[in-house]
Amino acid sequence: MTASHTATSSVQRDQLGTLSVLAWSGDPETNNLPYLLAYSLGDGKDGPEAGEAAVRTLFGELGIPLGSSLADGSRAGFPVRLLVEGGQAAVNMPYLSAQCPVPPEWLQAVAERGEVHFIFATKPWPEAVPGRPVSEEVLSAFVGDEAMLTTSAHCMLPVTQLRK
Repeated sequence: MTASHTATSSVQRDQLGTLSVLAWSGDPETNNLPYLLAYSLGDGKDGPEAGEAAVRTLFGELGIPLGSSLADGSRAGFPVRLLVEGGQAAVNMPYLSAQCPVPPEWLQAVAERGEVHFIFATKPWPEAVPGRPVSEEVLSAFVGDEAMLTTSAHCMLPVTQLRK
């Protein structure tokens, strides 16, 4: 006899609103670290505050701390996975998955490092609408915001690829 179990969460997906993912890499001369940022536009049911609370709840349920600590995504059973294939990065985690196209310099950094600094922001970023370019200045302002950094989940994720 077999039984199936469905993962349940107290997170209401519609409170998260539109989720997006953005990839960039550090300066190749000094820090060629690839980054992947997941964020909400803050357009979910019940407004941006409810979306922030939903992200906090999600990461609490996953056992991944928010703040400046960097979770080790290579440990057994870690709930977040990253697949890089065909010029795309795909993040998979319980209840959510997202993907985005990645620039060649990001792929080069991934090839050199084999891991990515993944940030999931609790703070909404309504200016970074999917499909529209984000300037370096706008990106720097958001990812350099201390309040954003200290309330986000940070993980070093090993990169997986499809076997050929």
